[in-house]
Amino acid sequence: MSNLLLVFQYLSNLKLKIAFFLFITVLSLKTESSIAQQIYSKAYGQKGNPALIYVHGGPRGNSTLFEGTTAAALAKKGYYVIVYDRRGEGRSADPNAKLTFEEAALDLNGLIKQYGLKKVSILGHSFGGLVSTLFTNANPEKVERLILVGALFSQQESYDHILNTSLKLAEQKKDSAILHKISTIKSFDKKSEQYRKQTYEVASHYGFFKMPRPTEESKRVNEQYENSSFSKSNIRNDKAPTLFYENESRVNIDTKSILKNLLNKKVKLSAIYGLQDGVFSNKQLSDLKMITGASNFYTIDNCSHYPFVDQQEKFLNSVADIMNK
Repeated sequence: MSNLLLVFQYLSNLKLKIAFFLFITVLSLKTESSIAQQIYSKAYGQKGNPALIYVHGGPRGNSTLFEGTTAAALAKKGYYVIVYDRRGEGRSADPNAKLTFEEAALDLNGLIKQYGLKKVSILGHSFGGLVSTLFTNANPEKVERLILVGALFSQQESYDHILNTSLKLAEQKKDSAILHKISTIKSFDKKSEQYRKQTYEVASHYGFFKMPRPTEESKRVNEQYENSSFSKSNIRNDKAPTLFYENESRVNIDTKSILKNLLNKKVKLSAIYGLQDGVFSNKQLSDLKMITGASNFYTIDNCSHYPFVDQQEKFLNSVADIMNK
């Protein structure tokens, strides 16, 4: 009887272990599923075509403008275009998001895995250029090409350019309110959220993000977006910048040395910038051109911070030319 009792106890313990294992497995799957559901993403075009992932600006951004105007048009040129909103931004609501570069990299890795991709090209726009650069540096085996689109790469140089240019304009216009604001900004910690926020407010005040002379094409593209469902889903998380500055130490960085190193890691590097993008000085663009090489550096005239809207056809042709190299 004692032997039978031992066997019974063993089987009972085994059942408990199996049940516990199954519970943990289901819980794990549910956790992964809930994370996946927090990340909004959508693919355009045919799987099997060269994959392009668009990484939007921010923090506090989303991909609605690119998705609503350009993703499908780019897919028609023979690419598998994937758009997504980073965790805690746009349509990827997550109250527990940290908004760090590390978190953004985890989501990008998850996206590549979700769509069954081995190697991708990345379009990094604005702040998304920093996200893309850091991700590519850490995962060069997963990135065929990094294409910087009006992307940040030397933040303090951009802030200095914006403030110095705005100061001259304010003095010419005798704009006392902006003169006072610039003086206040210069007293802030350069790694603070307020320094970044108010610097960009000054840039916006003087139209640094707008193309100089809207064309019929740009008017049509903007109207298309404004009348679309994408404009209605242009969700902004106003807490995103605060969370980023609370949780991320790399808040004011220069990635030029990283970009140079990407070439040593066999990543193809290209750039597309508007000539009238007020965020960047001529020196900055010249420095970046030296890194990418002249043949991989594309500039578009009568174009500011959003080349895919300001000059859509030229932007699409530039991307196609880069992808064909």
